Amino acid sequence: MKILIKNANLVNDGKVFKSDVLINENIIISIAKNIKPDDNTQIIDATGKYLLPGLIDDQVHFREPGLTHKATIATESKAAVAGGITSFIEMPNTVPQATTQKLLEDKFTIASKTSYANYSFMFGGTNDNLTELLKTNPKNVAAIKLFLGSSTGNMLVDDEEVLEKIFSSTDMVIALHCEDEATIQNNLATYKAKYRDAIPIKYHPVIRNEDACYISSSKAVELAKKTGARIHVYHLSTAKETHLFRNDIPLKDKKITAEVCVHHLWFDDSDYAEKGNFIKWNPAVKTKKDKEGLLKALLDDRIDIIATDHAPHTLEEKSKPYTKAPSGGPLVQHALLALLEMYKENKISLEKIVEKACHNPAILYQIKKRGYIKEGFFADLVLVDLNKSQTVNKNNILYKCGWSPFEGTTFSTSILTTFVNGEIIYNHGKFNKEIKGKRLLFNR
Repeated sequence: MKILIKNANLVNDGKVFKSDVLINENIIISIAKNIKPDDNTQIIDATGKYLLPGLIDDQVHFREPGLTHKATIATESKAAVAGGITSFIEMPNTVPQATTQKLLEDKFTIASKTSYANYSFMFGGTNDNLTELLKTNPKNVAAIKLFLGSSTGNMLVDDEEVLEKIFSSTDMVIALHCEDEATIQNNLATYKAKYRDAIPIKYHPVIRNEDACYISSSKAVELAKKTGARIHVYHLSTAKETHLFRNDIPLKDKKITAEVCVHHLWFDDSDYAEKGNFIKWNPAVKTKKDKEGLLKALLDDRIDIIATDHAPHTLEEKSKPYTKAPSGGPLVQHALLALLEMYKENKISLEKIVEKACHNPAILYQIKKRGYIKEGFFADLVLVDLNKSQTVNKNNILYKCGWSPFEGTTFSTSILTTFVNGEIIYNHGKFNKEIKGKRLLFNR
């Protein structure tokens, strides 16, 4: 059966305009006013509502395999589609880590059976797996991921000779977590000497400070310029780092790009007193000045992408003392709502949200036929109501961990319906559990 979305306000390619959208099977087949349905068409009246491309979140930790007490691909992709995210790219630091081609493909197999959203996974680089890394297929794997700080297991790539070899040996996007581990460990030792394990959370952005971020990210940028590598620096958290990146050429021509996460745009260090470990992330949420600098760089195109770095932990884990409490938090269900709230506060336009969270991930990773509302593209779409409020509480949180840093927040907008590959997978709180997402493919 075809689906006809009538009278929607489409947000696409830098414009907002009223139109109908006709979907047949997986594909958008027509975008026009006053499309006439046939007898085999389901009609959705979207009058007064806004239709966006489904978001593409290029940085999530869905914890499967090995850490499924925190989350699974099924639970977190379900939360993602409820949040308007129709495609995700997941990180390799699971258990076991995706540092061989077989272990990487094992994750794709799990997702093919359980994921509500479209999916890809990154191959994880280490100090000693370059040969295996170079087997990665650029047509069906999103990117290579390197931890230059804050790693798990053996994934810290701290051998500069190896790092240069990786940068010099692949044309694939290399996604980077940039924090200088030596700086962090020195700072941590100072505070542990004074407080032992019970370091007050307000010192988290002092331990993981601006220097730790800038030292690492600036080294990565310089090495990329030297080697010609295609790097993407994840989750900038300081205003200073934004000046490492350029905005005078189109994204498709950039070889050095950056992103910001929703939590670094929403929270600042004044929130630690209330939120505590629930906003403990790596890199740390920093100052109001940093938050404002990140938004400015996002708007002027030094920062290319908005992501979540969705990384759930259990309440028990988050309730531990500072040195024992893991960093990270769940965000996929509420990221778009937070961005829409920023729109209503006149901080960012709808067009810019769609550019940074939908179009640009598709451009950067060269994802086939996704990220836009275009004829011939997959019908990954999200219908939102900008005038229907909701409050985040334990009864409507979908993450397996059962909590959210936004708990108690009232958003003035709501996500009504999410389409994945032309199928209604989420509609007014109900899910179609029979539909599964597809593996993302890349034009490389």
